[in-house]
Amino acid sequence: MEPDKKQSGFTLIELMIVVAIIGIIAAIAYPNYTDYVDRARRSDAQGALMGLAAAMERHYATNNSYLGAASGGDTGAPAIYPDEAPLDGNNKYYDLTIQSATASSFTLRAAPKGAQAGDGWLELDSTGARRWDSDASTTFETGENTWDN
Repeated sequence: MEPDKKQSGFTLIELMIVVAIIGIIAAIAYPNYTDYVDRARRSDAQGALMGLAAAMERHYATNNSYLGAASGGDTGAPAIYPDEAPLDGNNKYYDLTIQSATASSFTLRAAPKGAQAGDGWLELDSTGARRWDSDASTTFETGENTWDN
């Protein structure tokens, strides 16, 4: 008879413990990852709003008015700048609009869409005031007067 050979390997219990640990790590990491992706998309929209504001200033320098910078007149999708953010890539997560415009002032808005829907509007006006509807209530409340929330 052959002497008993010791078999090596993992037991089912050991494998179940490893799977449970991986599950716990994934449960913690995934929400952090999605939050990071949302913040990155929001940051792209903020940059696009700043670019649109610069385009509005160029329009003002040429026309001595902010009026007429939109595709259909004074408000709506901009005619002087792309109307979606991010500016590069195929997937667009924000619609850029000129919310209001007068001869001497403007308000720009980035409205989330697609996978970013529910993140709340971003706004920038001609005075440089930045607002983010962080609770997506469609109104700007106390404490929503910054992009840093």
